[in-house]
Amino acid sequence: MFGPNLDPKQLAKMLKQFGIESKNIEANRVIIETSSNKIIITQPQVIEINYKGENTYQISGKIEKEPIVKEEELELIVQQTGCSREKALEALKKADYDIAKAILEIEQEKQKNS
Repeated sequence: MFGPNLDPKQLAKMLKQFGIESKNIEANRVIIETSSNKIIITQPQVIEINYKGENTYQISGKIEKEPIVKEEELELIVQQTGCSREKALEALKKADYDIAKAILEIEQEKQKNS
């Protein structure tokens, strides 16, 4: 709307001229969950904007995306490999959330340790 480099005080002053109230929200991080991902915004700048009783939020910061791991996926890895849930999650992350790769990784690790 106004660009990420606009000073929050300037933005608040501009918005107030149009009858729009805004305030900064001190946040450590913002997490948005979709059906398939978590969007994690670290070092966020969050501005709450109120216009005619309706609140909207402008958020900027460093963005990380992380897939949402379904319980069924972890259970499948645990059933196939006999490992713990924690080990399954660790392997899944290491395999870039590819279930088959995670299972293979665990099985290969078990063979090395045999």
